[in-house]
Amino acid sequence: MQLRRRTSPRPRHVASAAVAAMVALAAVAAFYFSSPASAQQASASASCADPVTSAPTGAASVSAASTAFGKVLVVGSGAYAGCSLYLLTSDQLHALSGSDFACSDNPNALGAPCDSVLWPALLTAGAPVAGPGINPTLLGTVTRTDLPGLSSVQQVTYAGQPLYRFVFDETPGETEGANLFDPVTSPTGTWYLVDPSRGRIAPCQARLRLETAPINGTGPDETVLAAAMNDDFSLFPDASFPVYTLSTDSGHTSACEGQCSLIWSPVLTSGPPNAEPGVDQHNLGIIVRADGTHQVTYNGKPLYLFAGDAYIQGLPYGPARINGDGVSSALGTFHAIPLP
Repeated sequence: MQLRRRTSPRPRHVASAAVAAMVALAAVAAFYFSSPASAQQASASASCADPVTSAPTGAASVSAASTAFGKVLVVGSGAYAGCSLYLLTSDQLHALSGSDFACSDNPNALGAPCDSVLWPALLTAGAPVAGPGINPTLLGTVTRTDLPGLSSVQQVTYAGQPLYRFVFDETPGETEGANLFDPVTSPTGTWYLVDPSRGRIAPCQARLRLETAPINGTGPDETVLAAAMNDDFSLFPDASFPVYTLSTDSGHTSACEGQCSLIWSPVLTSGPPNAEPGVDQHNLGIIVRADGTHQVTYNGKPLYLFAGDAYIQGLPYGPARINGDGVSSALGTFHAIPLP
């Protein structure tokens, strides 16, 4: 597909925002790794952002709470009661193939373990307890041996998906991690709140817009259809990422399931998608995926995000770019959608 070139400059966040992002994330890592005393002080404060520094001593509880995203999972009791809980789409790779968890203590650009500092795992000693609004049959555990300083612990799962808090959620009810397209995880994935009724992803109402970025990061700027993500993430809010169609998708169904969907994440929505200026609302639609989630379509074709496009402004993952156009897989070829 030949993308049409647009000569107008790509909107950019101001430099101060990028610097603020780097400073804030560096401060988080420095705080939690400065000394044992710092970690103990953080735990005593009972902030939703507290890191995991020791094995649990009791059973974790999970409840449901009402948010702008509908009913979602939260910590049910104890010091972190009311703190939002998230799942990571690329953690599914562990269940599919036995590979490492995508949010682990592997090295990353932030220098802080994903599973204990950036996205603290919800741990439990014994079977987790179902609070109000929770289906107890969906609660479970998975053994983790990759948390720094801990040999073997149990992480709470819901419908088989491991649950985490987020380092930028400080108080109950905050949802900074919702719909966050995260390049820090390995492989890249999207963080979502969790619907308590069936354990499905609880996304926002999708918004489609124009994004102008270079092809493969070095080519000319092109204007393509994009999705808004990172809804509440204070360091890089309302970010835009190009979306793609798959050549073999037909009949309003998606051929990209399983491991394909870990690289090409479906653009999900909680209701009819909204078109922002430059996008025709009549071209947007929805299909129901095999897992019951709702995927956005454009002219009847399901839309996807590409893991290779994920970045956070100001961090060493590169700027906005269109890396997925023309990429072929066993299922077909992915294409960006040029718009005037």
